Amino acid sequence: MKVALPRPLAVGLLAALAASASAFAQQATPMQASPAAGQSVGGATGADADNTRLNRRDRDHATTTPADQPNNSPAVDLVAKVRQAIVHDDGLSINARNVKVMADNGVVTLRGPVASAAEKARVERDATGVRGVTRVDNQLDIANDAH
Repeated sequence: MKVALPRPLAVGLLAALAASASAFAQQATPMQASPAAGQSVGGATGADADNTRLNRRDRDHATTTPADQPNNSPAVDLVAKVRQAIVHDDGLSINARNVKVMADNGVVTLRGPVASAAEKARVERDATGVRGVTRVDNQLDIANDAH
């Protein structure tokens, strides 16, 4: 049994569905693709937010990276808490908020470029202040020294 809708209602329904699908696609697109270099996202350019090329130490496959992070719940939870402490520190640069954080048995390793010695100390202080951190291995590089 076919149900026929009055033509204006059917056209309006189709237009609403098409508009919803288009709006959804526009919202989903930024989450699927990372910003191009120089493209601004939340005040940070894509080039500023990606500090991978500056982390020479991580190019050596013998070095522990976040991909090697233990997947047990205490380690993952500790990394999340340290990351939250760093991200919520409004006095840090984009690179400092984007440092690599790894944790294992209460020991937190920090790696990546920061703007200055003061910022390096500040990130370490943020990590040290997180409950459950027993020691911080601060391997942060000052950006001018990392090139």
